[in-house]
Amino acid sequence: MFELKNKEGSSYHFTLKAKNGQVILSSEVYNSKAAATNGIESVQKNCVEDGRYERKTAKDGRFYFNLKASNGQVIGSSQMYSSESGMENGINSVKENAPGADTKEV
Repeated sequence: MFELKNKEGSSYHFTLKAKNGQVILSSEVYNSKAAATNGIESVQKNCVEDGRYERKTAKDGRFYFNLKASNGQVIGSSQMYSSESGMENGINSVKENAPGADTKEV
């Protein structure tokens, strides 16, 4: 499920949650609802391609990933994971949950 949130008037942000309610992907802040909705559609379109995932290691050694659109722009970022396998599970969860996910405004 995508949750679309209005932040401070005209700013919007979305998260993708797994079936257990855990946030698996968060967006940047968008300046309009339409832009955020386009971001959700971009996640749904790009999430199935493994090459769109940028796997990263933070300075503290934890792992995370960014999902990028075809133009290279980051459209979502994960939480921090303590292991590389946890990060890969997160990527698989996005691939599984995002394509057909409904959007709910909260």
